[in-house]
Amino acid sequence: MTKHVLVTGGAGYIGSHACKVLSAKGYVPVTYDNLSTGWAQAVKYGPLVQGDLMDRAALDAAFAEYKPVAVMHFAAFSQVGEAMSDPGKYWRNNVMGSLSLAEAAVANGVLDFVFSSTCATYGEQDGVLLTEDSTQQPINAYGSSKRAVEEILRDFRAAHGLRTVIFRYFNVAGADPEGEVGECHRPETHLIPVMLEAIDGQRPELVIHGDDYDTHDGTCIRDYVHVMDLVEAHVLGLEWLLDGKESRVFNLGTGAGFTVKEVIGHARAATGHKVPHRYGPRRGGDATALVSGSHAALNELGWDPARSSLKVMIKDAWTWHKTGGYAG
Repeated sequence: MTKHVLVTGGAGYIGSHACKVLSAKGYVPVTYDNLSTGWAQAVKYGPLVQGDLMDRAALDAAFAEYKPVAVMHFAAFSQVGEAMSDPGKYWRNNVMGSLSLAEAAVANGVLDFVFSSTCATYGEQDGVLLTEDSTQQPINAYGSSKRAVEEILRDFRAAHGLRTVIFRYFNVAGADPEGEVGECHRPETHLIPVMLEAIDGQRPELVIHGDDYDTHDGTCIRDYVHVMDLVEAHVLGLEWLLDGKESRVFNLGTGAGFTVKEVIGHARAATGHKVPHRYGPRRGGDATALVSGSHAALNELGWDPARSSLKVMIKDAWTWHKTGGYAG
């Protein structure tokens, strides 16, 4: 029996990798994406439905045509700087779009729902290894909007029996090691691909946002997870639900943080090139150090973040970068 999974944001960075892993596991991923930031070229493992989350008729049509067994929800805006300057965009897209999707899922009898959240819901909790029980106190509209969606899903569990696995994670890096899909934003804002653009001359330099944080070298500390490890966890979460287990929240991280300067050092080792860089002012909404524990995911889901070393993440990202990404 063919099992379709509706993957919102499946034409984006993380969603396209999730579709690849779903396909390898025997599912048919149905990408639902408005292509505002995603790429049609990234949809390689199942059909593409081009539509907006606020278009309830289009959502209902997709549910009716493909009869998915579950939803995997990645579609969201995710840039902290933009969230600070235009919070309305984040509340409108991330929250209202997710509400529309949850309502459509329930109305169409699809009650297994995997949600891509963020450890940004925890806010500024420096020096703490974050767990699923850490206090949620987001400091920007991105984190606030994701926390609001988590609350919507909680209420839909109580009222409608929606069953959810929610993943909270920080910085995703790397690419499909086979080079079929990868990270391609226009413009690019994530640290590792920006470094690679600086290395090959696509931009003059990397700008490090602040060198006066309370860390050993003055730059922010973040936890990095390989995108393939991340989406493997999402498929494990899907199977957790399909096996009839209870709704859960899982953090995904390595438990080890790296400063921006340390990431630059690893990039030089992985690529053989220096990273041109300079220092700029801090960005609003940036915490000093964010590191996530993954005890529950490791022990309950059986998750194994085997590729989540900086060496492998940067190597895979560099291999993908040299392909030129998607056209357009």
